Amino acid sequence: MTEFKVVQISEALAPAVGELERLCFPHADPTELIDLEDAVESARTFPEGFFVVLDGERVVGQGAGIFLDFDFARPQHNILSITGVHQCGNHDPNGAWYYGTDIAVHPAYRRRGIGRMLYDLRKELVRRHGKRGILAGGHIPGFAAHKRAMSAAEYIDRVARGELYDPTLSFQLHQGFRVVTALENYLKDEATDSWSALIVWESDAPVTCG
Repeated sequence: MTEFKVVQISEALAPAVGELERLCFPHADPTELIDLEDAVESARTFPEGFFVVLDGERVVGQGAGIFLDFDFARPQHNILSITGVHQCGNHDPNGAWYYGTDIAVHPAYRRRGIGRMLYDLRKELVRRHGKRGILAGGHIPGFAAHKRAMSAAEYIDRVARGELYDPTLSFQLHQGFRVVTALENYLKDEATDSWSALIVWESDAPVTCG
């Protein structure tokens, strides 16, 4: 991993961040993806929570997130409602959780440890700030091949039990996350019928927030 450099989001990097987002999620609604304006606002609001991976000057990976509180008794939500304006408007420095709003790795750079590095950086951030852990709406690209045979909830459960493999969710489970529930209409995506999996990783660090 020594060939890669990690920096915080900046306004100068915003155009490349938006480009990578569109490249990594071609089936999603572009209006629900992080674009140039969203990235610029993230740089102004919470740059510490938005990691950008560079190969030289090229943006090859990114992991964004904000601090917020979460009601597990009402887990259903979508990406825009929970994150707010520009996907960072609901950032609360005193929030108990780091909510992962986005993670993307350039297709040509996958399986080189960038995804794992981004999750490790998020965990370090959580521990440093004494938060409870990480929450995210996990993409389930493998569901596209199974959606005619089973529901999203069944697919997610079978992936969690190791009976099926999902390129994203299986990786997240190996990073110590667990599934909370299936999220309906989380992010518009024709391939997955807009389903995602709510996942959580809980920190062992003392919680210092409300």
